[in-house]
Amino acid sequence: MELMFEFARILLFCFAGELCHTLLPLPIPASVYGLLLLLAALRLGAVKLAQVRRAALFLTGVFPLLFVPAAAGVMELWAQLQAMLLPAVLALVPVTVLVMAVSGRVTQYFVRRKERDHV
Repeated sequence: MELMFEFARILLFCFAGELCHTLLPLPIPASVYGLLLLLAALRLGAVKLAQVRRAALFLTGVFPLLFVPAAAGVMELWAQLQAMLLPAVLALVPVTVLVMAVSGRVTQYFVRRKERDHV
């Protein structure tokens, strides 16, 4: 039953994100609003990590399954996508490398900061 309440807390932030997306004239997806609101609530202590931990771990565990329908759609439209293959690869490779590099640097920064704070 507790897992249902954890999901409900996460869904509440998803709905709040939808509300922000509807009310604010910014080109930010509702899911990003929801994540930012949940992050703010966690950082401010309005929501404790223990109140959403199990549901969040479950959701991140099944997250790769959410890409299956998109991959199936790509395979279905392969004939149309072949014409765009070279431009797509030329765009995706540098962006992927950039995302990996930035993610690695940010992770290193936080690991070093955590080690420095604990010493």
